[in-house]
Amino acid sequence: MTKKTDQILLDKLAYAAKMGGISRRSFMHYSMAAGMTASAATCLWTSSAHAQEPRRGGTFKVGMHDGNTSDTHDPGTYSSRQQIYLAHQYRSYLTLIEPDGTLGPDLATNWAANSDASVWTFELNRNASFHSGSKVTSKDVIASLNHHRGDDSTSAAKALLASVTDMQADGDNTVVVTLDSGNADLPWLMTDYHLPICPANEDGTMNWQSGDGSGPYKIDAGEWGVSWRLSRHEGWHLEGAYFDKVEMLVLNDPNARQAALVTGDVDAVTSIDLKTSALMERDPNIAIDNVPSGAAITMPMHCNTAPFDDVNVRNALKLSIDRNEIIEKIAFGAASIGNDFHHSPAQPYWPDDVEQREYDPDRAKALLKKAGMEGLTVNISTADSLFSGAVDMCVLYAAQAKAAGITINVVREPNDGYYNDVWLQKPFCAVSWGARPTPDVMYTLAYKDDAAWNESFWQNERFNELLLQAKGELDDGLRAEMYREMAVIARDDGGTIIPMFNNFVYARRSNVMHGPNLAASWELDGARGPSRWWFSG
Repeated sequence: MTKKTDQILLDKLAYAAKMGGISRRSFMHYSMAAGMTASAATCLWTSSAHAQEPRRGGTFKVGMHDGNTSDTHDPGTYSSRQQIYLAHQYRSYLTLIEPDGTLGPDLATNWAANSDASVWTFELNRNASFHSGSKVTSKDVIASLNHHRGDDSTSAAKALLASVTDMQADGDNTVVVTLDSGNADLPWLMTDYHLPICPANEDGTMNWQSGDGSGPYKIDAGEWGVSWRLSRHEGWHLEGAYFDKVEMLVLNDPNARQAALVTGDVDAVTSIDLKTSALMERDPNIAIDNVPSGAAITMPMHCNTAPFDDVNVRNALKLSIDRNEIIEKIAFGAASIGNDFHHSPAQPYWPDDVEQREYDPDRAKALLKKAGMEGLTVNISTADSLFSGAVDMCVLYAAQAKAAGITINVVREPNDGYYNDVWLQKPFCAVSWGARPTPDVMYTLAYKDDAAWNESFWQNERFNELLLQAKGELDDGLRAEMYREMAVIARDDGGTIIPMFNNFVYARRSNVMHGPNLAASWELDGARGPSRWWFSG
């Protein structure tokens, strides 16, 4: 490169560091590639990345996708992005995922297990308080977790806590959780968005109805599917919450969302239209964050409903999708290829040697002939609010499947109420999943035989047997072997097509700052942007 080119690169790197859009490791790598010494690169990083220290003040406005008027405060019903983002502002969890992807403390300051991981002890932050003023205690934790347990629970997280046999308070600040078998991932599981800690009622049940929480911001006013106004909780137990106030507006239409960002009506949006991302990058007032993640786009087929009850039909539909073309034309490269098992390269124990399923319409035709279903016609439901390009993806899939003699009718469903009226209801649809920290959490939530969110209603005895074994296996090598076998079973027998693991691509005004890393668990820095970010001076 020429000296002029090197300087342009260094200027861009310095700007990216100032905007919080590059990690220190990447900054050092590219700076030294441009000819800088390690010491000079370190100085440039320090002057750029730390030119903007977190400062308090201002009202942060964010435009959200995927919000419904039917959403509620009951964490057992959480499914939309509106519920998830809001929960991470006004409620707290036992643990959280840090921007660098590690597990960190929220309400729990410490946690430890016995030798076989069947008993876990969580120590609570003694400074944590609800917005109503009362201290967060072990009684609140037990009431909140019990909300998802028991025969009468209708919570989507019921399967996650099925192995819990007992919970006891050891004073106000210690909770002891006993399991029927070991679970090495239990502290990670406590980051699941269904498991916030709410105040306990006198009878030991969870008081989720009041909207009281112990998160960084308290609710001032709001309406589901429309907007929420929040203000800082001065008694919050962690660092951050730099904004005085937060406004969350539901903007399901991607054009409306981006227009609001461009005009400055909002300071950030949760998802942008990838077709226009290159154009937006030219705007000096906008910064785009593109974060690889374990989030997935799935197409579940109900295995208890014809024609999807025939594995040959399921595999024919899996062979009729050209994943590479979808990633190129729909995700514009901002995704990792899927292989029909819900375990991403961003998760531990990734089985990198499982053969990738390729687009093969001729083989799909042969499987349909074997099933006596030649000339198959099916409907697939989708909606604009699911993710950027959701409808276009299904239209492209329908075009690809024609080569296999399959007719796929794309049904464009209303955005409002999609996860209540379509998902788990219609036998073939598109779904956008957020990232989960471990394969056990993902499989337990959506693939276990009795999981409330088993979106394909798939049953496989061997898969469930391995899931139980892997959960308590402390030998990483053996655990990895189990997850590999589970991946192959899901790919070859399961009812879910997974075209890709999509990056989180969202945007903010250039005066909105964040640190060098962004959590890959949800958009907006793991749904915690309002409490981690700040305005520049």
